Amino acid sequence: MAKRSLTIASFAMLLSFCHLTMSITAVDPIAATGKEPIIELYMHDILGGSNPTARPVTGLLGNIYSGQVPFATPVGFNPPQGGIPIPNANGAIPTVNGVTGIPLGTGLAGTSFAPNNNNNQNNFQLLLGPDGLGLGFGTITVIDDILTSQPELGSQMVGKAQGVYMASSADGSRQMMVFTALFEGGEYGDSLNFYGLYKIGSTMSRLSVIGGTGKFKNAKGFAELRPLIPPGQVATDGAETLLRITVHLNY
Repeated sequence: MAKRSLTIASFAMLLSFCHLTMSITAVDPIAATGKEPIIELYMHDILGGSNPTARPVTGLLGNIYSGQVPFATPVGFNPPQGGIPIPNANGAIPTVNGVTGIPLGTGLAGTSFAPNNNNNQNNFQLLLGPDGLGLGFGTITVIDDILTSQPELGSQMVGKAQGVYMASSADGSRQMMVFTALFEGGEYGDSLNFYGLYKIGSTMSRLSVIGGTGKFKNAKGFAELRPLIPPGQVATDGAETLLRITVHLNY
């Protein structure tokens, strides 16, 4: 009788242990740790072509698209009627790529002119305006870039990156980025906000996560941006810069 009672007690303890184990494995890891898993996205920034996702709108190169640079006329300057317009201050310095027609010194790849005699790969840094600054310095580019789950432009779209980036260094090597990643369905939802400096030609740059909405409310952390060579499975007639964005979140 005592042996039977011991067996029943052991069986009851085994059931309790199994139930406890099932309860532990059923716990949501996000709820338990308070952390989101790492999010990996691919951002396609396309200048020019028939379907651009980025467009320079202000700065020295803004007249390429809008016909004039905002506030280009000095305050108080009244040109005479019938006067002949004076050419831009940059004179004969080219402002667009002679091959693609895309503005120089713009974009996350540092769109450059034809190679010079020194075969310098960073030609965009050598093209200076009359004030000694890079042609793209101060240019603001508005973006509505596509975010995908894989590097290919035609892969599953997970959302859009909407905001601006501005050439914030005199040599054209850095872009200050401010944008919101708007997720459209899929595993994640709502949006994340990013801010920081992107270094053109660098293997990796870091942006700060400065908040979000919905399930990303009060999110903090950082994102690693790595430039990649576009796979080319989907052809685009613009100049595409492909970035892999790895987001590390905490709350």
